[in-house]
Amino acid sequence: MRLLNTFKAIALAASVATFTSSNVSAQIYKGETAGVGDPVHTVFVAFSNQAGKAGVQIEVNAGQTLTKSMLKGAKGEIDFFSTVPSLVPLMAGQKAMYAKIEEAPELSKNLRSILGFKAGAYHPVTLAGSGIEKWEDIKGKTVFTGPPAGSASATSEALIKIITGYEAKKDYTAVRLSWGEGYAALADGKVDMMVRPAEVGSANIEQFGLSGEFRVLSIPEAALNGEPMKELMGGAGRGMATFEGDLYKGQLTTGTINALGFFQFIGANKDTNEEAVYKATKSFWENIAEVQATAFFLKEVTKETAFTSINVPLHAGALRYYEEAGFDIPDNLRAGN
Repeated sequence: MRLLNTFKAIALAASVATFTSSNVSAQIYKGETAGVGDPVHTVFVAFSNQAGKAGVQIEVNAGQTLTKSMLKGAKGEIDFFSTVPSLVPLMAGQKAMYAKIEEAPELSKNLRSILGFKAGAYHPVTLAGSGIEKWEDIKGKTVFTGPPAGSASATSEALIKIITGYEAKKDYTAVRLSWGEGYAALADGKVDMMVRPAEVGSANIEQFGLSGEFRVLSIPEAALNGEPMKELMGGAGRGMATFEGDLYKGQLTTGTINALGFFQFIGANKDTNEEAVYKATKSFWENIAEVQATAFFLKEVTKETAFTSINVPLHAGALRYYEEAGFDIPDNLRAGN
């Protein structure tokens, strides 16, 4: 009888283990990211694809505003999300787009990270014939600065003000649209300029050189050396970026282009299944060569840059993988686990 009970206990334990493992695989996790053509979309889809190989199915809802996705992630309405580090202190401090959300500071404590990466640079794009050849030419013009509820609009308008002193609505017309509408508006001549954060070498930027010529305005050296620009570039998720003008076909600005660089990260709610996050993270890094082959800018996504600009603790599942794999983990990312 004792032997029979032992067999039953072993069978029950095996059954529970099998159920737990299959339950992770059977569940469909919800994830949100930006629209096609955005670098964070590229990385998030690559992450989701690799997660799928490990049996973690993530239903990707693309074309979303990252400010809203991060809030939904903090509330536990979605499991995985794309975001930018600069949004974290805004939610924690109940500022800007989170100013009217009383629970924002408390919700921010639910944010966890999985991996960070250098996403690209802000591209101030204007077509040949627009009358804009330098920053000062923006005066009186119409500029698409980003989506209505996104942080990119505020950043773009801050960038313009630091360089020119111009203020939106007063010195130029700032237009806020979805990213897709912004591209179309510039192509159709409905706006004179577009400030678009995109990966360096973006096909969406180069499209303007396939049928004509365009400019990507470079940040002047004088502005780079000023304290306001240093403060902007020193903010969470931002930094300096440079690339050569001839990188894009049909691009008229010569020499090295100075730009505002930006960083992003993939996050999860702290209560997202630990085993699922562990498996997804492990699969992503074990197949990093395949990930890097999908886009030019992904070559900079390496084990050495895994924690770039991340300013929330790692998810317990991601932390477990990084510890097992021997990653050099910053102490501040271990907090809260």
